[in-house]
Amino acid sequence: MSSPSASRLTAEIASKFAGIALGHVTREYPNKLDHVLSGPADARGPRDLHPIFYGSFDWHSCVHGYWLLASLLRREPGIPEAGAIRALFDQAFTAQNVGGEVAYLARPSSRGFERPYGWGWLLKLQAELMAHEAPWAATHQPLATVFADRFRDFLPKAHYPIRTGVHSSTAFAIALAQDYAAAAGDAALSALFREKVRAWYLADRDAQAWEPSGDEFLSATLMEAECLRRLLPPAEFAPWLKAFLPRAAERQPASLFTPAEVSDRSDGKIAHLDGLNFSRAWCWRELAATLPPADPLAAVAEATAQAHMAASLPHVAGDYMGEHWLASFALLAMTAGEDVG
Repeated sequence: MSSPSASRLTAEIASKFAGIALGHVTREYPNKLDHVLSGPADARGPRDLHPIFYGSFDWHSCVHGYWLLASLLRREPGIPEAGAIRALFDQAFTAQNVGGEVAYLARPSSRGFERPYGWGWLLKLQAELMAHEAPWAATHQPLATVFADRFRDFLPKAHYPIRTGVHSSTAFAIALAQDYAAAAGDAALSALFREKVRAWYLADRDAQAWEPSGDEFLSATLMEAECLRRLLPPAEFAPWLKAFLPRAAERQPASLFTPAEVSDRSDGKIAHLDGLNFSRAWCWRELAATLPPADPLAAVAEATAQAHMAASLPHVAGDYMGEHWLASFALLAMTAGEDVG
């Protein structure tokens, strides 16, 4: 799967990814809970706390494991795993299970649960479910509404962005959540996102790209650019990108064009760097799709994306520290640019 031709989704790869995800979204242990104990009664297991998203090592990885399966089912409906995916979704997305997830969020100690990373992924999952002719999205909508409302409540208070390459990244969360706002036709939510990213990022110039750090799975630099690409009009975004990365066609800053090396894939933090390679490939391809074909950056961006994919695609499965989440990021990169207008 490491050849350039394999850097785009095929039915064979879709089947492999589906098999990986089906093997972990209902695997309860090992599990890293994001859970505040307010008393002895709160000492409960993952499945009891989260009727749907109890697998995949942690809540947010389970959410995007479901997103992966839903995306694969839509893009490659003929894969052998399609029936198992539909059966799983029918079992998981029930009113009772969604109500249990909503009830967990109503706990006072859950106010900051999964902010903002899990918020963005949950809304991206809902956007994908809305693309299916099935009852799943309608059943799941109450949970999506809670997280959309949390964005509405939180963003006016967030005077500063969080410029990281890990779960706290505000650019990543808003980029994903915008997919939901667009799919739901929620113009007010999109307007809030647009207002906030303008305030946070619009004055940024000549990014130095001091990355990666040792456990990042996102490029803080490219993620900011991809977030603005989704929210700014093209006529506003194009000059901003040239000012933000003025030497990108010359492959500068060099750090953005050099795949990260992963020294130990059994170490959950170091294994993040495979995700960094996928997320860079995703961002470069999305950005390239907005450029005129004659722009020299377009070819550079695609070549860079393929190099990053080749570095990490052979390692999607193998050790559970990466296996429980990497295929989702690989799929982002494989399908990047397909829906760019």
